[in-house]
Amino acid sequence: MPPILELRGMTKAFPGVLANDHIDLTLAQGEILALLGENGAGKTTLMNVLYGLYAPDEGEILVRGEKAEIRDPNDAIRRGIGMVHQHFMLVPVFTVTENVMLGVESMRAGVFLDRQAAAERIREISGRFGLEVDPEAMVEDLPVGLQQRVEIIKLLYREAEVLILDEPTSVLTPQEADELFKVIRSLVAQGKSVIFISHKLKEVLAIADRIVVLRGGKVVGSVPVEQATEQSLAKMMVGRDVLLTVERKPAKPGEAVLDVADLQVKDDHGHPAVRGITFQVRAGEILGVAGVQGNGQTQLVEALTGLRRVESGRILITGQDMTRASPRQVEAIGTSHVPEDRQRDGLVLPFPVVENLVLNTYYAPPYAKGALLQEKAIAESATEQVERYDVRTPSIYEPVSNLSGGNQQKVIVAREFSRPTRLVIASQPTRGLDVGSIEYIHGRLVEKRDEGAAVLLVSSELDEILSLSDRIAVMFGGEILDIMPGSAATKEQLGLLMAGVRQPAPSAA
Repeated sequence: MPPILELRGMTKAFPGVLANDHIDLTLAQGEILALLGENGAGKTTLMNVLYGLYAPDEGEILVRGEKAEIRDPNDAIRRGIGMVHQHFMLVPVFTVTENVMLGVESMRAGVFLDRQAAAERIREISGRFGLEVDPEAMVEDLPVGLQQRVEIIKLLYREAEVLILDEPTSVLTPQEADELFKVIRSLVAQGKSVIFISHKLKEVLAIADRIVVLRGGKVVGSVPVEQATEQSLAKMMVGRDVLLTVERKPAKPGEAVLDVADLQVKDDHGHPAVRGITFQVRAGEILGVAGVQGNGQTQLVEALTGLRRVESGRILITGQDMTRASPRQVEAIGTSHVPEDRQRDGLVLPFPVVENLVLNTYYAPPYAKGALLQEKAIAESATEQVERYDVRTPSIYEPVSNLSGGNQQKVIVAREFSRPTRLVIASQPTRGLDVGSIEYIHGRLVEKRDEGAAVLLVSSELDEILSLSDRIAVMFGGEILDIMPGSAATKEQLGLLMAGVRQPAPSAA
């Protein structure tokens, strides 16, 4: 029996970049195929070609052994191919039913939308595949994990046989990722086939039947999952041995650089998000803040960096009161901020790399003389930083939107770490990054710690927290439930605290 899907010699180029270089790929019926590679390796481009979003320059697509012309997503859907993108394509103010039936509306008497029939079919699909989504719920009220299920239901509603999931866990908590894996297994158990795009080694080893690795737009390996290890996959991805665990010496903490006392912060809806928390971060240490996303970490970081108003409490940085400070005042005192959403809060995407590197220093010497920008000094500094921080870009004048996620993050790290820093606030610093970029970012955080900076690391990745933190604080419901030495923490203990379960244990605040 021919494979359900086959790509032959698939090639796609953009100006200055050969994204896909004569790629061959097969997918068997009922198979979970993981497509693994660094950011910029060509994974998403290849799937966008398959889904009809890009036209290939060369190559052909076969579905069940027959050549298929896929000119747009409608062609792909008609051939039984569906794709869930990394950034969801949902209308927030529509219900689940309205989102699912959009474009394939069920009609009653040829005139009226038959929402009831669509809702019944959604319930049937939900029950059959273990998706459990209320058809009447408003999408904007659903957590991210359930929004992703709506995207999967959209494809099943359109009778997709091949489901492409692009970085499906990049916005999920560990618990939501586990639930997604159950759904994927249910899909393949009932005859569907799945292409799982990722750069997370543990995930592909946990879910895939076979793993194909891309590097520089080419296939560099295809292995059954039982023959793969994290180390072997990392080496294929990056082309060299990778340190999967960062090497660091014992911390030598000094005086408190960040001192937070009884901090109260509200969210965008006026509800309490940070509820009277107190902690310190000392020079020469990394304090990791663990927790499931949505437990006040975002609002905490925004308050510390001057981006959100403090209701009550106190924030001291290097002994100075920053409780009501502006972002510029917080930065001027020696704070570096790596935000959790690099594209929304860390970069101006249409601007070139050179301008993004001076977003918070353009007004000061040597980059400005009075009201005049010193473009030569800005360009010289950018060239130096791009080289030092290994930013892969064709030019410092390349729009930062054209860079891979890992290189966008490196631009932020270069900007924030290349000036004198007393305090580093890094929120989800490796979200959506590949193993090579993660190794790099982790190394720079430890380097800053060893230079004597205080580092506050906020992450929902437990492996990251355990690997980097000298002390670990766990947030739940806007509160810090415990602060413990990193050397004494276990995944099980942190997992219980992240779920709000307090256990008597030695603490060290």
